[in-house]
Amino acid sequence: MFRSLKVHNYRLFAAGGIVSNLGTWMQRTAQDWLVLDLTGSAVALGITTALQFLPQLMFGLFGGVLADRYPKRPVLIVAQSLMAVLAVTMGVLTVTGSAEEWHVYTMAFALGVISCVEVPTRQAFVVEMVGREDLPNAIALNASIFNLARVVGPALAGVLMYAIGIGPIFLLNALTFGGVISSLLLMRKAELTPAELVPRAKGQLREGLRYVVERSELLLPILVIAFMAMFTQSFSMSIALMAREVFGQGASSFGVASSAFAVGALAGALLAARRARPTRKLLIAGAIGFGLFQVVVGLAPFYPVYLLLLAPTGIALITVNTAANSLVQMSTSPEMRGRVMGIYVLVFTGGAPIGAPLIGWIADLGGPRVGVMLGGVLTLAGTGLAIMLTRLIAARRTRPALATA
Repeated sequence: MFRSLKVHNYRLFAAGGIVSNLGTWMQRTAQDWLVLDLTGSAVALGITTALQFLPQLMFGLFGGVLADRYPKRPVLIVAQSLMAVLAVTMGVLTVTGSAEEWHVYTMAFALGVISCVEVPTRQAFVVEMVGREDLPNAIALNASIFNLARVVGPALAGVLMYAIGIGPIFLLNALTFGGVISSLLLMRKAELTPAELVPRAKGQLREGLRYVVERSELLLPILVIAFMAMFTQSFSMSIALMAREVFGQGASSFGVASSAFAVGALAGALLAARRARPTRKLLIAGAIGFGLFQVVVGLAPFYPVYLLLLAPTGIALITVNTAANSLVQMSTSPEMRGRVMGIYVLVFTGGAPIGAPLIGWIADLGGPRVGVMLGGVLTLAGTGLAIMLTRLIAARRTRPALATA
């Protein structure tokens, strides 16, 4: 389950990731609550989520090109440093009582811009530390670290928001970036196996898109993630709305609900770490399970039942995420990995600007329960559509070859 940790550089990366992800989830929880305090609006919360992921729609593919073109470790150090600066800025504004709605919107958008480069670079950097054999295990362990922080971070943020307020949490997050920056600086460069850098040339973006479309082993997981991602982020947003508006809970209970969801996600990630290699069937089963559990969660009659249902929902979600990520990276050649992961990250995060405001608007009209259940129904429909599109494109691609023969 933990075999990737035998690699020195990955151990450093994982340790820094635990610290940084903990701060990130604390900040996300504080940011959601700050928006609700400033506006009291589900639409505003959806807009904040959308703005954080909107840059992926605008610049995400170019971020993947840069990941293939430049050394990944220095790029990650610069990106993490810029994120720390943003956290300090928002923390100071909030502590001094100067924070306004547009400040949160601006920070969310700026974080999204940096993530356009940072996320595909980080995803493509994993194989340079552990190699292809241990790549699925490392991806699953990364998900475990992410979701361990998701368990602890929101709960800790809920306690800290009650004890010291929202602003200091942003400042604490700024300090946690030192963990991942230090781990990158302390790595043994000789033990990394970097891919050959791709020189600047015309048509590299189109080449990446064509590479994905021509390979069904890449196209299916990317399409499944594309349709699911529209409602993944809105589901995380809906946890705040359900806790506050349906069950009448406060900030600390919101943190508990977020952690309950993350407990399931952590369990799903640890299960994924035990698998030698995921399959398409596992990917589809996880997507269907996530859609169904969203519907069931929306029907939860009481808060304790709601908390219990969040755990299997988290298992289903992380099963899809780890399976899709592993299938995509294992099926991609090294010189194309940055661009392919740029496309993957684009669809993984780029759907939020569509899904999050839509679900937020529906939640304002019909209540959070309706928003959650509709997200589940649309997830199921999107999964079916992804399978149909993959088969249709594959069939059209083979017809010319048959005609020529």
